[in-house]
Amino acid sequence: MNTFLKQYSKSLKWVASIVMMAVISAPAYAVVEGISDSIVAGAPEFNLTASEGYITTPDGDSLLIWGYAVIGGVMQYPGPTMIVNQGDVVTVNLTNSLNETNPLGIKTSMIFPGQQNVTVTGGTAGLITNETNGPLDVVTYTFTATTPGTYMYQSGTSQTTQLEMGLIGTIIVRPTLPATTTTTQAYTTADSAYDYEYLFVLTEMDPQIHYAVEFANSPADIEAIDNTEHHPVLWFINGRNGPDTVAPSNAPYLPYQPMGSLAQVHPGDTALIRFVNAGRDLHPFHTHGNHFKMLARDGRLLQSNPAATSADLAREDFTLQAVPGATYDVLWGWTGEKLGWDIIGDVAADPASAHTCDTPNGYDTVTKEYCPDHNKPFPTTRTNQAELSFGGFYSGSPFLGAFASLPPGEGGLNLSGGMFYMWHSHNEREIVNNDIYPGGMLTMMIVEPFNVVIAK
Repeated sequence: MNTFLKQYSKSLKWVASIVMMAVISAPAYAVVEGISDSIVAGAPEFNLTASEGYITTPDGDSLLIWGYAVIGGVMQYPGPTMIVNQGDVVTVNLTNSLNETNPLGIKTSMIFPGQQNVTVTGGTAGLITNETNGPLDVVTYTFTATTPGTYMYQSGTSQTTQLEMGLIGTIIVRPTLPATTTTTQAYTTADSAYDYEYLFVLTEMDPQIHYAVEFANSPADIEAIDNTEHHPVLWFINGRNGPDTVAPSNAPYLPYQPMGSLAQVHPGDTALIRFVNAGRDLHPFHTHGNHFKMLARDGRLLQSNPAATSADLAREDFTLQAVPGATYDVLWGWTGEKLGWDIIGDVAADPASAHTCDTPNGYDTVTKEYCPDHNKPFPTTRTNQAELSFGGFYSGSPFLGAFASLPPGEGGLNLSGGMFYMWHSHNEREIVNNDIYPGGMLTMMIVEPFNVVIAK
């Protein structure tokens, strides 16, 4: 075996071991984790500071990052997700801890795209908004969260450098709904109902800029960084590169990167995916397994007029063209409808897989199988295993929730018999870690059998 193949083999084994650890140990959290404040009803207050830390990347690097942190906590990339309710009067108090270890006189701030009539007090006036220059210099931003949806927050100071360094985050505004509402909704319209919720913050990174900031000796050194030569080689979902994207949220070995992005649904479920492109490049993000329905962009429901009772301008697509600075709320689901074969099992080939389907023209109330396909045989003769190669996520069976024998050393990463779909950037250079495949902007969506508990 030549040197290249040896290194390639080692790389695959290394990736497989990490992914296996992640899948085995990772409960999915099918609701966006974030910070909220209910001390004063309708008036949440968040106390954040901008600070620094080091993130790890699967190519073996360790990069200096600037990020937002809750006072008394560690900074994280992206910043903490602030979760508020429609109509809340939101207050954000920001201080600056960036100069504590390297006193370069760095100023920073925060802006809130999509929020109206933001007022600011404290700090000193900057180019866009008031800035803080130290841990005791508090800038207070206040706004009313009038419209539900997904929004960014980010630094308003030296943005080409500070956004690259990590000073970005997300705000989720949940809708005010009538007390009689029985569904969980992203907006006030019934067609925005969902079962599970995930947040995907997309970013990219040029390590050379981070090295330059780390070794800067003066504010002039930072100002001299040439951002026109920006050349990213790392791509992230929620501050992680694949395969770390499927590791559990709050994994102790990723202290500054707490947000996982492994997604799960059952057949018939609807997942709300909140996309945020917090980078400077367009990212074409592809959802294998099914198309999605885009409900909203930049926190605004896609409807012909504000009085409409649905997202009547919603559209379906397979690839999201996520432009810089934009947010998108999309719905995704999987049913197996009209596949032409029974997704639970082939009774003719395996009588032990016999099962019922209780809704002749719809879906079984328990398994969510599409009943018109019930007991239809698998439509092709399965190839002898000796003539196949297998991915680590194959259970040995094409049926949902089923397992079958595999050759030694094959499979092993699918513990539930779920159907794994890779979700990833459709720009090939964005699914690597510094030219090492697989990595970058990729994660997994798992369609789980009905009896697998998806934690909320």
